[in-house]
Amino acid sequence: MAAWLDEIKWDDKGLVPVIAQDRVSGRVLMFAFANREAVALTAEHGTAHYYTRSRGRLWHKGEESGHFQRVSEIRLDCDGDVLIYQIDQEGGIACHTGRQSCFFRVLKEGEWQVVDPVLKDPATIYKH
Repeated sequence: MAAWLDEIKWDDKGLVPVIAQDRVSGRVLMFAFANREAVALTAEHGTAHYYTRSRGRLWHKGEESGHFQRVSEIRLDCDGDVLIYQIDQEGGIACHTGRQSCFFRVLKEGEWQVVDPVLKDPATIYKH
């Protein structure tokens, strides 16, 4: 694989944190982990790939929902241990809850308050 992958500082499980950020608005849409294969596939195909720890496998974002993430740029932080995928989110929904962003709760007066609406019922997105 490409030498540029060697410049990424992978954790002890071979993963790196990835922030998916909307290319236009700058809003953080989601956070996930990626392994070497996922990052290589993202760079090669231009769509976001991650590694899902809960399922223990490679994950092509949108494979079930159809909400693919088109990656226009991959950025590596100064320490080499965090990536940002600059993306265009297909369907406008990045979160499995049917919201634009996974970061839809804000701490207000000592409580987490939901501040973003559900754009599409997850039951209609996921068929299992």
